[in-house]
Amino acid sequence: MVKKTRADGPHGLIVMDKPTGCSSMDVVRRVRRAAGGARTGHAGTLDPLASGVLICCLGKATRCVDQLMDQTKVYAATVDLSALSATDDAEGELEAVEVDSPPTAAAVRAALDGLTGEIEQVPPAYSAIKVHGKRAYKLARRGEQVTMPPRMVRVDRIEMDRFNWPKLEITVTCGKGTYIRSLGRQIGAALGAGGYLTALRRTAIGDYTIERSVRLDNLPEVLTEGDLIPVTEGV
Repeated sequence: MVKKTRADGPHGLIVMDKPTGCSSMDVVRRVRRAAGGARTGHAGTLDPLASGVLICCLGKATRCVDQLMDQTKVYAATVDLSALSATDDAEGELEAVEVDSPPTAAAVRAALDGLTGEIEQVPPAYSAIKVHGKRAYKLARRGEQVTMPPRMVRVDRIEMDRFNWPKLEITVTCGKGTYIRSLGRQIGAALGAGGYLTALRRTAIGDYTIERSVRLDNLPEVLTEGDLIPVTEGV
């Protein structure tokens, strides 16, 4: 009997709909197990509180990870403008921010327009970015002061879907490396208010949309190449 190895496949992509409450690597492990231990990676981390499109690459398709990560991403987010958060999302300790009067919808649209294009952004202290060789979130959790260097990111478009103070629902189309948590904070700052995320869902990476995704509870117990998107589509 010939023992099957990781090189035997399957090879291809599967677009998963990551649920909230688990890590991206939790999803990768489930996919890898269903694929019989095949080499498996993903094209872009989602925070545990975020949900949506997570492209898992199996076998030879792991060579496509960098190209997939470079593709444009689309997110649906809800921002609470009434407070700031240590983590820029609902997991962190909140600090209320008082405003004399809530901004108008026109003022919100102007703030969103001002945050499009090539913009400077300070990533969240609670992130996987390395600072002096260590993950920033590990330093922050230990109570250490973390200074995150700003960097340039690309925001193509921010659409205001709904605004009912203090909640703002937006759809963001952006490039690689953009932190939507940071963007929520920046929107609030532009309005003289708070700004932290209460919900985040990635709806697309390039042509790989949420409509093409597989829910974790619908993942086949055994993944075959027939369940996967061909490698050639991801390069």
